[in-house]
Amino acid sequence: MKAIVFLADGFEECEALLVVDILRRAGIETVMASVMGRKEVDSSRHIAVIADALAEEADFSDTDLIVLPGGRLGIENLWKSAVVKEQCRLFAKNRLIAAICAAPSLLAALNILEGKKATCHPDFEDKMAGALLTHESVTTDGNIITGQGLGATFPFAFTLVKYLVGETSVNRIKGAICYKE
Repeated sequence: MKAIVFLADGFEECEALLVVDILRRAGIETVMASVMGRKEVDSSRHIAVIADALAEEADFSDTDLIVLPGGRLGIENLWKSAVVKEQCRLFAKNRLIAAICAAPSLLAALNILEGKKATCHPDFEDKMAGALLTHESVTTDGNIITGQGLGATFPFAFTLVKYLVGETSVNRIKGAICYKE
């Protein structure tokens, strides 16, 4: 299994890095891909993160999942990336695509959420035209998984792991990190 998590200046660090952490704990090869044309990416709280690859050089052919973390400025920068838009359209057809917080609004803008159940941060609900909003922490509709915001990051990441490798891995990770529900 392989996942690519897109990073853009202004990304919400916890929504990206916690997902990367949980996916890697599950044994899923996880690549942080910068859309900024450089590997160093500046998070929303100005924490510099070094991506594993540039998005335009990433190999998506063997990738099972792409993830879009939130962050107001991060979403604006993701929207500027032709790679992100192209891969979102391709993955929405038959592979797993996940977005959290403000990022589901990008999927809505690409008409990927038309008639689909989804959730997002309440501040972005007005940008979710065509989606059937659930207002839940995490919503799955077919191969599209959306999360509401930072507070939903653990359940969001666990949902991705469950989808890709199963509940046994989720339970193992929860025990290892002392996660209590």
